[in-house]
Amino acid sequence: MKKIDKLILVIFSLIIFIESVIIIGIITGIVKVATVAKLITMFSEKEQNLKILLGVLIFFVLLSLKGIFFSSSGKKKNTQGILLQNENGKLLIAKQTIENIVVSVVKSFDSVSDIVTKIETDKFNNLIIFINVSVNENVIIKELTLNIQNKVKETIKKTSDLEVKEINVNIKNIIAKKEKEEE
Repeated sequence: MKKIDKLILVIFSLIIFIESVIIIGIITGIVKVATVAKLITMFSEKEQNLKILLGVLIFFVLLSLKGIFFSSSGKKKNTQGILLQNENGKLLIAKQTIENIVVSVVKSFDSVSDIVTKIETDKFNNLIIFINVSVNENVIIKELTLNIQNKVKETIKKTSDLEVKEINVNIKNIIAKKEKEEE
């Protein structure tokens, strides 16, 4: 949502809020109809106030028309993958493809299993990769995760020429040797 749309929404929300409070006040008897009518009459007696009111109302009508008929959503973000373009055409690399690359790289580490990945992108098409894994006991987690991060980053850059902004590795479980043998 763009800033102008947010501004329009805030202005109309405030107008509706004020109108609602006044109407609730009239219905409950807290505000008298005569008082509201008197304020409107006092305001409308001066020609300058009427011109100001007319200008404000025209502005609100234009904002309403803009909000109703002209969407400012801009470009629709491609959630299926990363769109690259060069002089020869366009290339769409699906997020599933990137996830498969990440899984194949992480599977190359013997002490890792149960791999789940998620890929997100920032507004510059830089990748943010989330990797959830289980590891064998007696593994040095810090060293393993650093090796995974470096290898994934290197492979993604080499295969797709995409920049990896960050790789977040979550160790969800440590598998004992007995559990590993049962599988």
